[in-house]
Amino acid sequence: MARILAVTGGHLVPVSSDPIPDGTVIVTDGVITAVGGPDTPVPDGAEVIDASGRWVVPGFVESHGHLGVHEDGEGWSGEDTNEMTDPNGARFRALDGIDIEEVGFRDALRGGVTTAVVKPGSGNPIGGRTVAIKTWGGRTVDEQILAADVSVKSALGENPKRVYGDKKQTPSTRLGVASVLREAFVAARTYADKRAAAAEKDEPFERDLGKETLAAVLAGELVWDQHCHRHDDIATAIRIAEEFGYTLVVNHGTEAHKIADVLAEKQIPVIFGPMLTSRSKVELRDRAIGNLALIAEAGVKVAITTDHPVVPIDHIRLQAILAVREGLPATTALQALTTNPAEILRLDERVGALEVGRDGDIVVWSDDPLAVDSHVERVFIEGRAVYEPGTDAASPRVVERWERFGRSSWAR
Repeated sequence: MARILAVTGGHLVPVSSDPIPDGTVIVTDGVITAVGGPDTPVPDGAEVIDASGRWVVPGFVESHGHLGVHEDGEGWSGEDTNEMTDPNGARFRALDGIDIEEVGFRDALRGGVTTAVVKPGSGNPIGGRTVAIKTWGGRTVDEQILAADVSVKSALGENPKRVYGDKKQTPSTRLGVASVLREAFVAARTYADKRAAAAEKDEPFERDLGKETLAAVLAGELVWDQHCHRHDDIATAIRIAEEFGYTLVVNHGTEAHKIADVLAEKQIPVIFGPMLTSRSKVELRDRAIGNLALIAEAGVKVAITTDHPVVPIDHIRLQAILAVREGLPATTALQALTTNPAEILRLDERVGALEVGRDGDIVVWSDDPLAVDSHVERVFIEGRAVYEPGTDAASPRVVERWERFGRSSWAR
């Protein structure tokens, strides 16, 4: 029997299309099957959620964070973000370090975030593969995977310089960091050619996990997520991407406003943030929330990130609110939390908007999510309630994993 959810009566904001007053969204077996006005038929047997007086929006997409690999409040024992023993970490995968019981996952639900792209850190010039996951609902992280192969995290600038410079090894300069990337891509291109030749002759071929990853980047199968703050590092990112022909996404982009016209002309998107930080290093001297408005004004597609746990993941919409205050249009701000990150990282067939065929990831807000006093009341991931009102209406609760097993806790 089909599992059907109907959310009715709310101010429905699909984001990919115009808002619908008194709207209805139907989810069947986890997938949205109808989006419309009050006359939208509700199938028999559906679970009906009355969202009258509320806002109904798609779940937010956090496009750059370390949820589960850098466990909030755990210190050294929960820090698995950077394997800083090899400048070329293309063989590493963020997926293998995620703890889905990390407290940040509960924070994500409170902030309306239903999808997170989890990435290795920026200690290495090449950090490793990223993964897109839903923020709740699985018995293991594998049951929460949206896309196992999204992108490869890479870093330019101060971070890899500091890490390996302190070790008195290459790379200790920006020149060295760029050379690590170029050498790795040249080796990956040679590897791909040899692999193709072996396949054509039906000969055995010895696999190399790092080169396999970079060959997938060169083939356009994986996006290149480039950590870079300063405008000169962004220019280097563009130069190397054009040299090797891969798909570049600028991550952070603190000074992207200085070359926003170049980024717009080349159609290179920017995942901007985190915004609620101090100027803790030289790269951040020109950090300003208003820079996001300048980047978007130039025609660059933008997304907003908390870089969790640098900024708590539930503050993602607070950053959007502050960006609106600094000149970012409200419609763009909402897109930067939903449709844009989904499109930038090729997840838009599944998430980022309330439209037929996408996952039933729905958040019911008390009011406009860009209003400071608004709060999340309900969260559905693939049509299943994962956050709902508790016994006290003012205190929503997470639907715990153990409830899938008919238990009241993990204790006896």
